Amino acid sequence: MSSASPAPQRLTLVQWLICAMAAIGFAFDIYVLLVLQLIGRPALRELLPGVAPGAPDFNMWRGLMFWVPAMVGGVFGLLGGYLTDLLGRRRILTWSILLYAFSTFASGYSTSMLMFLILRSLTFIGVCVEFVAAVAWLAELFPNHDQRERALGYTQAFSSIGGLMVGGTFLLAGTLHDSLPEIVMPEFLSVHLGAISGTHATWRYTLIAGLIPAIPLMVIRPFLPESPVWRQKKDAGTLKRPNPLELFKPALRKTTLVTTLMVACSYGAAFGAIQQVPYIVPAVPEVKAEVHAAGAASQDDHEGLSAAEIKKRERKIAQPIEDRAAGQLQLSQEVGGLIGRFLLAMLVVPIVSRRSLLRVFVLPGLVLIPIVFAFVSIHNQVLFTVGGWNITLLHGGIFLAGLCTVAQFSFWGNYLPMAYPLHLRGTGESVAANIGGRMLGTAFAALTSWLSGMPFVPGGDDATRMAYTAAAVGFGAYAINAIACFWLPEPAREGFAE
Repeated sequence: MSSASPAPQRLTLVQWLICAMAAIGFAFDIYVLLVLQLIGRPALRELLPGVAPGAPDFNMWRGLMFWVPAMVGGVFGLLGGYLTDLLGRRRILTWSILLYAFSTFASGYSTSMLMFLILRSLTFIGVCVEFVAAVAWLAELFPNHDQRERALGYTQAFSSIGGLMVGGTFLLAGTLHDSLPEIVMPEFLSVHLGAISGTHATWRYTLIAGLIPAIPLMVIRPFLPESPVWRQKKDAGTLKRPNPLELFKPALRKTTLVTTLMVACSYGAAFGAIQQVPYIVPAVPEVKAEVHAAGAASQDDHEGLSAAEIKKRERKIAQPIEDRAAGQLQLSQEVGGLIGRFLLAMLVVPIVSRRSLLRVFVLPGLVLIPIVFAFVSIHNQVLFTVGGWNITLLHGGIFLAGLCTVAQFSFWGNYLPMAYPLHLRGTGESVAANIGGRMLGTAFAALTSWLSGMPFVPGGDDATRMAYTAAAVGFGAYAINAIACFWLPEPAREGFAE
């Protein structure tokens, strides 16, 4: 192990530019990952006409949309991690950005669930590869330990800007959708793919807007330099060829297994609980009341309509109310996540023990998650009103849940590069981030969806059952991490010597 840390140097223009591009990239990663939590419900309603939330087909597709892209992304992300070590950080970054930028844009034109699923899978492939390459690149840019930790911490903090962008874009698109240009499938494609029914659908605008942050990345990143440490060893012929089997040899086995489990649970708490809020929103008391009032005001227009037509009209009235509430809660959660990431960045240097640093966020979350989801979401109270926005206990609870959960993502971005040697850095990160986080962790969303339909789960409707299930799944993920912290290896300050 190396113990000496070079003295900190003033950042060059290129280093500042790389940090800025990394921050934008992390923000865009989170945008395309979290967008499904907001647009999933309306997208499934449009692409599965006549299938109600809670029905077996609805739950099946809801689970598949969370699980299949994550599994595909995880598998290809492992390959991407290997290629990052073999071919270099910058090249893999550039192609991964192009892939997830254009697949996100194209998914806004989906005409079937199968098309939507395929495009989301391509998006996940790009994101899974990009994160690993970007973190390895940044870690190798700064020889000084403290500068490296702060650079990784603060650039990852901008990931939560992506979450704010998702919530803000969704709310803005929901407000302006009728005045925005129609989304129409080009005629030569509609013959094979079908026509678009929701030409002013909020969820489609939200997906299409995801291309915008990728534009500066695609323009600038190809001109940035390769990782200097990787390039030096590559040119000198001393770079070892990555062998994934080394991760399971005695020197690295414990690190690989423990980090994979813990990253899975960090993602599991996010996807199995806090990212299920849009599906829980219909059970929130003030949302129920607003939907009921709006429905009562429109009852005079129901004369002569069939039961199916009345139900469709009621859903049309309820959808924008629920979407607005979901967007507001998403913003609360993302503001909490943003503060959590910055808090992690501030604590990453003064708290030397990585176990102690992680416990700062895991232990409070262990208490918060079941309270927020099993009690507050069902018995919510309005605290005060700002303009037309009711600030409730749930907003505060989601804020704190987001803070504790999202900060853990930045923790792993700082921890993993120092846990593996240079020639295995991308491969090792990829196992933890992609098998643990993307494949196992995001599958907690499917687990929550599946468990919510079980007869033993309390609640008289799908939204209430989702709330209780999310409480149990989130608590379980936090409990595992609280215990596993005892076995998390403490990496040397300078990571592995080569």
